[in-house]
Amino acid sequence: MKKKYKIIFPIIIVAGMLFGFEIANKPDPEKDKILIGLVRYALKQGHYEPHLIDDTFSEKVFTDFIDALDPYKRWFLQSDLDEFSKYSNLIDDQIKSEDLTFYNVVKERLDQRVLESQSYYREILQTPFDFNQDDHFDVDYDKKEYATSKAQLVKNWQNQLKLSTLSRLHEKIELQESMSEIMAATDESIDADTEKEVKIKSFEELEKESREAAEKSLDDLYTVMIELDDTDWFAIFINTMTIQFDPHTNYFAPKDKKRFDISMAGKLEGIGARLQKRDDYTRVAELISGGPAWRGGDLEVGDLILKVGQGDEMPVDIVGMRLDDAIEYIKGKKGTEVKLTVKKIDGSVQVVSIIRDIVELEETFVKSSVVEVDQRKFGVVNLPKFYIDFNERNFRNSATDMEQEIARLKEENVEGLLIDLRNNGGGSLKTAIEIAGLFISDGPVVQVKYRGEKPNIRSDKDTKIQWDGPLVVLVNELSASASEIFAAAMQDYNRAVVIGSKQSFGKGTVQNVLPLNNYFKYDKDLGALKMTIQKFYRINGGSTQLKGVVSDIAMPDKYTYFEIGERDEKNPLSWDKIEPAEYTPVDVYANFHEVVNESKKRIADNPHFIIIDDNAKWLKQGRDNTLIHLNYEKFKNEITERQNESKAFDDIALYESNLKFDSPKYEFALMAQDSILAKKRDIWHTSLKKDIYVEEALTVLSELEINKNLLVKN
Repeated sequence: MKKKYKIIFPIIIVAGMLFGFEIANKPDPEKDKILIGLVRYALKQGHYEPHLIDDTFSEKVFTDFIDALDPYKRWFLQSDLDEFSKYSNLIDDQIKSEDLTFYNVVKERLDQRVLESQSYYREILQTPFDFNQDDHFDVDYDKKEYATSKAQLVKNWQNQLKLSTLSRLHEKIELQESMSEIMAATDESIDADTEKEVKIKSFEELEKESREAAEKSLDDLYTVMIELDDTDWFAIFINTMTIQFDPHTNYFAPKDKKRFDISMAGKLEGIGARLQKRDDYTRVAELISGGPAWRGGDLEVGDLILKVGQGDEMPVDIVGMRLDDAIEYIKGKKGTEVKLTVKKIDGSVQVVSIIRDIVELEETFVKSSVVEVDQRKFGVVNLPKFYIDFNERNFRNSATDMEQEIARLKEENVEGLLIDLRNNGGGSLKTAIEIAGLFISDGPVVQVKYRGEKPNIRSDKDTKIQWDGPLVVLVNELSASASEIFAAAMQDYNRAVVIGSKQSFGKGTVQNVLPLNNYFKYDKDLGALKMTIQKFYRINGGSTQLKGVVSDIAMPDKYTYFEIGERDEKNPLSWDKIEPAEYTPVDVYANFHEVVNESKKRIADNPHFIIIDDNAKWLKQGRDNTLIHLNYEKFKNEITERQNESKAFDDIALYESNLKFDSPKYEFALMAQDSILAKKRDIWHTSLKKDIYVEEALTVLSELEINKNLLVKN
């Protein structure tokens, strides 16, 4: 699928932001050669599905390295590509002989072209743009050709800068019109300073300000890029090698490894969101449960952050900025305010205010709620991740917490459990197996396979069943890895109804982080290689890779028509199947098929789900439209039209069920002593009440009838 935004590489620095300057640290050819040799050897010996490093591999590295450095076709000329092409079938030989020629030639030419571009953008931005011309710009860069001359390259720059200026200009005009309407509505007198601040400016004045802002953004970007050194550049090249194997195999330069270690520590201070780079944009990849962004509810996965403001200070444009530097603006001390100007997936632009806070580990733990459906009690259990601390033996983990939470819900006399695994990206395989064991007598849960070896069947060996009543598992496109293992096991045993998105994320691989200095004694830090070494398989033999877990009952959501998850990654490992493990499915439910079919009918006929599905189609249509008008009136009209169209979906956010959610009784005393916990639970319960997916899952849960005496328990 052609998209406006695409991931070039996860974690590593992506291009469009990579610029050649005099680097802080000079190239170290000896270290670079050692890295190539180590990475090549590790991939050959340890990767789950090693590739031949041959001419085909060489051609892919050639294409991906050029694309990583210049995804917008604004640096290189076609003549450069023609010159580079003599290496397209030689890179494999150079990798094997630890020859850096291709890398050095391309890097030196990029330095030259980027320095030349500084004069392009400054000269272009000195002259007002004519926004009356009826022209347009296609932001699908995959379809673009490289410029055949410098004149054509300058024209490409003109179009990109015109679009950048146009976007800023429209925002300024919209803001000015909004302020004028507010002043007219209030009809209040204002002081001289305020009057000066809100003075109505002409189109020409705002256009000039927009060009100046675009120029400043690029000036700042070039300044920041001075900090790049050869380690950053060479990491790009190394990762064009590793990404050919699969999207989760990455090289971490030393400083990237340190950041990775910090991210695994589990304690954050800031807004509580994980960010990634998508082309020139900083994208919200995940909201940390319980964090300030999650509590506020205005920031969403998929939002693109355009500007960052500290309280009432003037916001800083971060479009095109390195991810590390953008994060420096976004994070901050507890209690401070940050204002994010974000572009939503529907194309609208909003300012989201967030008060920074410490993102507590507590909010990654299991929590539950009690709800009545038709005068019967049910439990909702939220599991944000499969957590464990291998360094502290007595530290709590998700399996023991889940067992305890179920025990507490049983004291509430609940008749069924809904396990919410939405947005759960996985975690500990060990705890996933143990949690599955809480719902079955004993038996295999997952198969884990190394390359060339027989699968290792990982089983629950405890015959005790903590919960033998009705069970529903709620998933979405972001439920991944260990979440998929648990959901798949419940599905294969016929133990639960899986409900949610069409399928889960589809990550059926396991990675290991290898510090490269452990394998080669060297006086400098060589970084680390995160490498795919295993693959997960369901006990029925099918892999969770790519296909994930297909829901028994699919519900539409905003991502229904997008390629989300592993399918959207570059070079994912394929789906395959092995021999099933020996296990005995149990017909737990007397009316499984009737309940599933009735739910499907309800969803198909539900006006609110119909609107959600229509909205998903509308969002897909908007994402696929990559042609943008550079005529101001047409640009404005298209945005206005989209905004008007979006009003048809306003009811989605207004939905509210008649259900009432409460904490289990054991939490009452805790909340009486902890007002913050009480507020967190209130926010969660309010969100559950407005959650149509939870409502439908609870309806399904309430209809399930257990076949008695089919589950053995001690």
